[in-house]
Formats: sequence, structure tokens, C-alpha cells
Amino acid sequence: MRYRLFKACTLMLAVFCGTGCGMQKNNESDIMGKFIEEKLILAQEWDKVFPQSDKVDHSKVTFHNRYGVTLAADLYVPKNAEGRLPAIAMSGPYGAVKEQVSGRYAQALAERGFLTIAFDPSFTGESGGEPRGVSSPDINTEDFCAAVDYLSTRPDVDPERVGILGVCGFGGFAVNAAAMDTRIKAAVAVTMYDMTRVTANGYFDEADNADARHEMKKQLNAQRTEDYRNGSYAHAGGNPEAAPDDAPQFLKDYVAFYKTSRGYHPRSLGSNEGFTKTSALPLINMPILARAGEIRSAVMLVHGENAHSRYFSEDVFKKLMGDNKVLLIVPGAVHTDLYDNLDKIPFDEIERFYDEYLK
Repeated sequence: MRYRLFKACTLMLAVFCGTGCGMQKNNESDIMGKFIEEKLILAQEWDKVFPQSDKVDHSKVTFHNRYGVTLAADLYVPKNAEGRLPAIAMSGPYGAVKEQVSGRYAQALAERGFLTIAFDPSFTGESGGEPRGVSSPDINTEDFCAAVDYLSTRPDVDPERVGILGVCGFGGFAVNAAAMDTRIKAAVAVTMYDMTRVTANGYFDEADNADARHEMKKQLNAQRTEDYRNGSYAHAGGNPEAAPDDAPQFLKDYVAFYKTSRGYHPRSLGSNEGFTKTSALPLINMPILARAGEIRSAVMLVHGENAHSRYFSEDVFKKLMGDNKVLLIVPGAVHTDLYDNLDKIPFDEIERFYDEYLK
């Protein structure tokens, strides 16, 4: 009975989406083939916070998601590569751009034989979308799936060997994408945040109560009115120029990365104005990872032993099922060590994971 109801619902959705019962018109099937991507202005100079490798070829590419936003990415291909390669799409941390962390991961894994892209999420960095600085649990998950669209249609990529990697908040979105997109054969989440959980509940769930959320929503919806009246969207502000002496250690770590030559980038929200204030509303109300326990593809969670955010990975790992799931705790590492500390980032283990599951 349940199966018949499920099939009936599926048929109904197909009819309303124009994909079932022969209702799709021929000209509708041509629309995506004629999609015109936004013309983005992309930096041509090497403007990363890490040095360029002489072992890979680098170029800029663009692709679009199903909301019509054109995304900008750095493409890294092993020099003298031949045939169809396994490929990995990467993004994060939350508020960062591809010139900071995801590009470092992409270049390092390209040196190890993978075709990789590091992309800026919608509304940030060099990617398109207005207004600037918006975050969305749906759209940011979709950004990973759109990257899989792009990689799966490249002639130098084996579409049966495509993976993703997300850092910090985009680690959570990467796992969420793996729960939805069966084309993703292997997903790695590094120093993961669940941005929906921490926004709705506070750190360590210390503000997990309806009254606190109601007050936060009142303030944010008042901000919506103010934004509409002003004709612009207020930003929450990125990291402070300097962390107060009594600030938590993780905030001091963020400042040490985003606000210094170690990681500062002019297009980074974390280095500058932050996301729009009202981006928090869907994060409160639309929790991700509800279907994490249904992921059948391989998942690897990497977290620092001393990271304040470690509980996010440990709690998600408890939901994951199957012997193709891995939780790797890096001894002595804090959250931001896994952004750029080459003595802490376990590239060998990550490479072995992808080698096994992107065969």
C-alpha cells in the first residue's frame, strides 16, 4: 500500500513538473541546452593565499546551478593527464572564497592525480547572484550538485568517479548534497559545521529553546523590513579586526586566519563584511542532514582533536550507516589547523579514501 501511494505521489509530481505522461513539450527540453550563463569578470592573475604548483595546470571555468546562478571555479588538472580522470568538486569554509582554503585542497589533490575544481558558492566571491553575501541551506547544497553536473559532462572526467569535498560550513552542505545526489560516489567533510544547527541552537546547543529562536526570528524579520525600506541588505560583519582578550579561542583562531596575511582575501566574507544578516532565517528553520543516515555512498569526516566544532562531525557520524563511512580525528588539531596547516591536514588519508571509492 505504501509503495502504491509513493508511486502515485511520484507520478503526480512528474505531471506537475511537466516530466511525466508525455506532457513535456519538445521545446521545453531544449531550454537547459540553451542556458546562457552570466558573463563573470574573473581575475586572471594568481591571487591565492597559497603558492601555485608547477605540477598541475590551472584555469578558470564557470558553470550554472538550477537556480540560474553562474558559479566561478578554479580548475586544477594534473600535468600530462590522459583519459578520463576521477574528479572532485570543493568549496568552503563558510564565508571563505576559493582563493583561501578549498583551492589549496583542490591543488593538492590535483597533484595526486585527480581533476579538481574549487568553486565560490552562489552570491559570493567571483560567482554570480544578487544580492551579494546571501547564504541558503538549499542553494548552497545545490551548488555542490551543480558542480557535479559540470564535472559529469566534461570529456576528461569519468562521470562514475565524481566526489565532493566541503570545509567547515560547506562540509555540512557537502554531506547534505551526498544525501540527495546519488551521482556523488564519495564525499569528504573537513572540520565540519552544521550551520543550521549552530544557528538555530547556538554552540553546543546551549540556546536550543523556542523562546530564544522566536526572539532571534523577531529581530531578523524586523531587519527584513528595514532592508526593504533601505533598498539594500545589511551584512552581519565578518570577523573582528582583533579578537578581545576574553574572546573564545576559536574566535582568536578565526581572526588569525581571516584577518592576517595568512588567509586574508579581499573577496572573502569572512575577511570582510560577512553574510547578509537575514541569511540566518532559513538556517534557523530548515535543518540539513535529516537524511544523512540514508547515504549509501562513501563519506569521510575529518576533524581536529581540539576543535571546538568536533561535536558536529561526531554526531553526524553516529547517523551514518555502512562500512564505507570514516571518522578521522587529527591529533592536536584545532578547527582552523585544517584550513592550511600542512602538518595537520591528512592529505594521504584523504587521497586513499578517494582512491578506494572513486575507482
